[in-house]
Amino acid sequence: MDSESRMSGSNFGGFSRTLRRTASLPLANRTVRIVILGQAAVGKTAMAVRFTTRRFIGEYDPTLESIYRHEVSIGGDVVNFEILDTAGQEEDALLIEEKIKWGDGFLIVYSVTDRCSFDEVMRLCFLVKHLSGGRWGGVAVVANKRDLQYDRMVSQEEGRSLASGLSLPFWEISARDGLDETTQVFHDLYAQLVQQADSGSTPLASFHRRRGVSKLMERIPRLSSSAGATRGTAGPAGGSLAPLRTNTSPGGPPRTNTPTPRPVV
Repeated sequence: MDSESRMSGSNFGGFSRTLRRTASLPLANRTVRIVILGQAAVGKTAMAVRFTTRRFIGEYDPTLESIYRHEVSIGGDVVNFEILDTAGQEEDALLIEEKIKWGDGFLIVYSVTDRCSFDEVMRLCFLVKHLSGGRWGGVAVVANKRDLQYDRMVSQEEGRSLASGLSLPFWEISARDGLDETTQVFHDLYAQLVQQADSGSTPLASFHRRRGVSKLMERIPRLSSSAGATRGTAGPAGGSLAPLRTNTSPGGPPRTNTPTPRPVV
């Protein structure tokens, strides 16, 4: 998918295309780590839950973080996504560095109803480029909450122009209304990583690495979607995401919360 088809967020003709595989990336189970960055209340958790459970839930505690695990077939490859849903609060340099170093790919998210979140995109992109070093992988800018047209404060053209200036793909979506487009954002980011690995611009050791996990990352709970849902089956499937989440904000010990249970998928 070229950059133009990604920019409108409405062209999904490449949704079922088969990704090119080479000898360097044989057919196999692969784990891909995605970090979702952005200010609080831009819809990061809604995107992660929409992708992993096919459901939309509008209310979340913005101070909590989780890593969502989701298995899906893309172009014949079995891909195990690990998606870090960050809290979006101000953090010290060490905390944000650990999270960026953990990831393979990054979604920089803002809300079209919040100009401050849009203004934050440039800083987050700079941090990713600065902190990821030689392991720089796929990055995309995502404008969320397109359905709230009457509350819009950032035009699609502004988002497209910003992403173009950074040489990054751009999506404008509604996690509430668009399952396919939300799913395609994650699939497209995976395609970027495969393409970069095939071209040699991203070291394969980075794409397939099994690094030691820092104490910070160990504190973030892992939530796995059900076997039926993770394999991309059509329609409802049994099981749900576990509700346990932990506050990893600086300045105090971990705080465990049990929010409203997730609906059965």
